[in-house]
Amino acid sequence: MSNNRLICSIYKSSKKAEMYVYIEKIKGIKVIPEELLGFFGSPIHVTDMLLTEDKKLARADVKKVLFDISDKGYFLQMPPVEENYLPGVIEFNKKLKDVED
Repeated sequence: MSNNRLICSIYKSSKKAEMYVYIEKIKGIKVIPEELLGFFGSPIHVTDMLLTEDKKLARADVKKVLFDISDKGYFLQMPPVEENYLPGVIEFNKKLKDVED
């Protein structure tokens, strides 16, 4: 595998929405550690693509993806942080503080 060019396969998680794993296509899913599969679930194939250092990805830094695949055998893309729950948490914490006072 070259560090600047790679055909990868992308799989989505069967357990976690918007969680993806990128792997080198030729190596297949056997490179995904059992511990990761425990919370990732069964990988569901989404697509294959050629990754190069100048490729733009929506939610990941392609250089980090290429590095992690080279280093660990896979890159795990976590779901985006949901900002919607934050106002509810802040309000809940205010109510807790009021109850404690």
